[in-house]
Amino acid sequence: MHAIKDAVHDYVEVDGVARDLLDTAAMQRLRHVKQLSTVRLVYPSASHTRFEHSLGVYHLAREALTQLGIDGARADAVRAAALLHDVGHGPYGHQTERIIERRLDRHHDDVHELLETTDIAGVLESHGLAPDVVADLIAGRGKLGQLVSGDLDVDRMDYLLRDAHHTGVPYGTVDPGRLLRVLKFVDGTLALEEGNVATAESLLVARALMNATVYRHHVSRIAGSMLERSAERLLDSTDITPERFARMTDAELLTSLQACEQTSETATRLAERRLYKRAVWAEIEAVPDAVLEADDEAIRAFEGEIAEAADVPARSVIVDCPGRPSMPETDTRVVVSGTVRRLHEQSPLVQGLQAAQRAQWRLGVYAPEADLEGVERATKRVLGLE
Repeated sequence: MHAIKDAVHDYVEVDGVARDLLDTAAMQRLRHVKQLSTVRLVYPSASHTRFEHSLGVYHLAREALTQLGIDGARADAVRAAALLHDVGHGPYGHQTERIIERRLDRHHDDVHELLETTDIAGVLESHGLAPDVVADLIAGRGKLGQLVSGDLDVDRMDYLLRDAHHTGVPYGTVDPGRLLRVLKFVDGTLALEEGNVATAESLLVARALMNATVYRHHVSRIAGSMLERSAERLLDSTDITPERFARMTDAELLTSLQACEQTSETATRLAERRLYKRAVWAEIEAVPDAVLEADDEAIRAFEGEIAEAADVPARSVIVDCPGRPSMPETDTRVVVSGTVRRLHEQSPLVQGLQAAQRAQWRLGVYAPEADLEGVERATKRVLGLE
């Protein structure tokens, strides 16, 4: 058995199928994909990778399986799924996720083809595991899939703790030891044992605070939006296929953007942190429903109209509409008085956090600093902002 030193969980013991999976090309690529992508332009120490996060998720999965008394081949499959859960991510992680979904019609959790057609397949099969079974677990299917991707998954536990550690903020410091000790299956549903409403609330509060201060920081949103638009232009302007794009590392994508005439300016801005500024930063009450519900095609049309009205180049306007606020963690199951209930049915804290999330929501419209005034006036006119 090997033990790998980890900044968050101390030593992570790796053996069996996990030890062999670490040496696959797909896993090694994750060393070169940052966990928090453009957030590191706000928090300089947030330079951790999806590789170390994957090790952390694997570690917590091991602990959860032991606590739940699950062993044998079923446990091996869950451990493999936990380690591999992020291999479907493209460069810069979630920042390029929507591009991959549009171009390849698949979510990053849909890794069936990747697991079945790469060296991962041979490793899994050599340990008696079927790639399609592991891929289903990564997608959260089945009873045990809830451990990898669900309301109480070990993925969320690790990234909150790890992201808080590396950014230096105190808000995501959940207690995974407590969470894992009180996990149980009730009629096939993963839940927290009786008396743990506060434990479930701690996970919800941590996520809400990390959203507000880290994940949705306006600088990261601006940089991420610039990256997404330039990556789309890269695919439209070069012979880089969506399949190749999806398997790039962060550095490979930035290099490709710098080498392409249509994207080099944005790539330089990102590399030097010379970002667009906020022309509009609007609360949800000021945004018409038609804008809130607009799809990607409609958003691009809005950008073109605003640019034309402001008499600036089309690339100088980015509309960033996050969609209606949601908080899926409120569906976490807890046992109360012998019955399984969803957290939002039991916790008075949920309503307050949902209200806070709505109050923090913003529509962003970004442009170069020299164009801000004209873009602001055009945006309010085109989008009908109050």
